[in-house]
Amino acid sequence: MKVSVVVPVYNDRRVGRALDSILSQQLDHALELIVVDAGSTDGTLDVVMGYADDISVLISEPDNGIFDGLNKGIRSTTGDAEDVVHYLGADDRYADPFVLRDVTDAFLEDAEVDACYGDLLYVNEAGRLVRRWHAGHFRRRKLYWGWLPPHLTLFLRRSVYNQHGMFDLRYRVSSDQDFMLRLLLQNGVSTRYLPRALIEMAPGGNSGTIGGICRGNLEAIRMRREHRMPVPYLVVPLRVASKVVQFMRLRL
Repeated sequence: MKVSVVVPVYNDRRVGRALDSILSQQLDHALELIVVDAGSTDGTLDVVMGYADDISVLISEPDNGIFDGLNKGIRSTTGDAEDVVHYLGADDRYADPFVLRDVTDAFLEDAEVDACYGDLLYVNEAGRLVRRWHAGHFRRRKLYWGWLPPHLTLFLRRSVYNQHGMFDLRYRVSSDQDFMLRLLLQNGVSTRYLPRALIEMAPGGNSGTIGGICRGNLEAIRMRREHRMPVPYLVVPLRVASKVVQFMRLRL
């Protein structure tokens, strides 16, 4: 089994800690590391080049946002249909050195499982744990009330991308949510929940600003309509308020 990890980055020299996290994994299988740089101008590429011997594919060119970069990286992965693909943010890291080992074991234990996910840790810049997102087991009905697994913890077989495509670039902030709804709601991709922390997430990111939070929720309304799901309009302002509070706490 091969594990392919895609790291998208743009002007973020913290990418070194993500790459260190990947390379420190205690994995008995082949590792393919793909870095997609969107044309950084602040020295980020110099940091990346310090890992050149460990990078399988390096793409450095302008793109149309993080999901475009992820699509490029996923298309660059190699291997068989049953191999595993994951993506890690430039400012994020694996929770411990045994994440990839435990994930691959889960896939090997059940050939019918196409997706694994787990819990997400929110850690601020001071290294303080702010929140643990306990994802819980998948239940289809939960999707209708806004539940989705933490997308950063989602590990997929390559066959899932081959069969169901990648990220829809119409959604600048919430393409990950649309993608997961396509997999879990429309196509019934089989999942397994690993009740352990898989990823430490840093504050910021595509939806880590007040504007991004608002835009993400507007996209979520449009998305749910396209998936013929009910839109809980009373829940949306509460979700925005919750996200804003979380946004502020992560920066304390």
